[in-house]
Order: sequence, then C-alpha cells, then structure tokens
Amino acid sequence: MEDSKSRKEGAPPSPAVDAELAKDIMARQFHPPLFLTEAWVGYNFADLEIRIKESTDLYGAVLWPSALVLCHFLDTHRDKYNLLDKNIIELGAGTGLVTIVSSLLGAKVTSTDLPDVLGNLQYNVSRNTRGRCKYIPLVTELTWGQELEQRFPRATHCFDYILAADVVYAHPFLEELIDTFDHMCQENTQILWAMRFRLDPENSFVDRFRKRFHLEELYDLPSLSIKLYRAWRKDKWTMSHPGEAAA
Repeated sequence: MEDSKSRKEGAPPSPAVDAELAKDIMARQFHPPLFLTEAWVGYNFADLEIRIKESTDLYGAVLWPSALVLCHFLDTHRDKYNLLDKNIIELGAGTGLVTIVSSLLGAKVTSTDLPDVLGNLQYNVSRNTRGRCKYIPLVTELTWGQELEQRFPRATHCFDYILAADVVYAHPFLEELIDTFDHMCQENTQILWAMRFRLDPENSFVDRFRKRFHLEELYDLPSLSIKLYRAWRKDKWTMSHPGEAAA
C-alpha cells in the first residue's frame, strides 16, 4: 500500500459537498413515535432498520455522530470495502451500531469495550443481529493496552479490519489506544477510524498515530467536525519492539 496525502493537504471539500454528505449521513437516523414507552433511536443501514438503546449514565453508551459517518461509509462503499466473511474487531464499540452494521454486511465481528458498557452493548447487538447475520458477533471486554497478547494473540487473531469511531477525546489512555491499534494491526490489516475534532488532544493524537501508521483521509466533514481515515502500519511488528521495524 502507498501512503496518500490527506485532503487537508490537498483541495478541501466544497461547502456544498460537505453539507450534502453530512445531510445524507444524518438522514439515516430517525426517532420512534412519542407514544412508545421504550426509548430507542432508529437507524437505516444495510437495507435494514436498526434500533439502538442508549444509556445517558455512561459516556460510552451514547451514540456519537462519528459512528454514523463510519457506518455510512461502510454501507455506501460495499464494492471497494466488501466486508463479507472479513474478520473485524471494533475498538470502543459503545452502543454497538458499527458492530451491528458490519455484521449485517456479512463480517465476523469482535465487538469490544470496557466492562461497564458491555451490558447495553450486548443488548443492542443481540437485538439487531439475531437471525439477520451470517456470523454471530462476539461482544467482549477490552481495556486498551492491557493483556493484549494474552487475550488477542497475534498468531491466531488476524483481523482484516480494525474499526473505531470517536475513541479519541480528552481521556488519559491515548498512548494505550495507540498500543492497542499497533498490536491488533498486522501487515494486511486496514484501520477505518472516524474522529470528531474537539480540542488539541485529537490533533496531537493524529501526529503520534502517523509515526506508526500510514494515514489516508477518506471523508472530511467540517460541518460535523469529523474526519474519516484509512490507516495501515508502516513497519513490521516485533514482540520485543512493537511498532518498530523488524531487523
């Protein structure tokens, strides 16, 4: 794979293109009738209706717009990014929308997040994939940077794609997140990562990320403050020096 210049370094999207694409993405969301007692938010992806339950008590159990951007990309680029029978892991799955859409598109998905998020995540994934998918998604705990080789040994856990939406914000585990990307990403793995730019941590993370990975900008949506990237590792991974070139 060759590294590509981002659109930021080239021609920025026109306001009309940005507005039209952002409108199309957000139009995939709908709300249930007010008379229903169950609280959920609806989405249309993979030619199906998806219902997501959020938990406002947990930051990770609220669906943020970056997930819609990533889902829209996967749904509208099925020819180039065909997920059928692909092995995928999602980092910071949150409410599970990206996991659900990937599963509906035929992927074998491992959906990960912190323990306090897993209950709501499993509920949404089961509710929306049961009887609809070729493969049953696996929902499991993952704390970034911890026990990676023990729980996801590279010899047996080879992922075609790593998916992530809105995992970068003002939290103290950004270095652990990079280490997790580095461990999961093998020579033929592609990372698809949507990020909303809020404060400086997002910008500095991208700079650190570029030291280990090639980065290509796929979407730039200034109206949503979101960018979607494709990434792949620069160097071969070694057990003793992850992220550095093999001798």
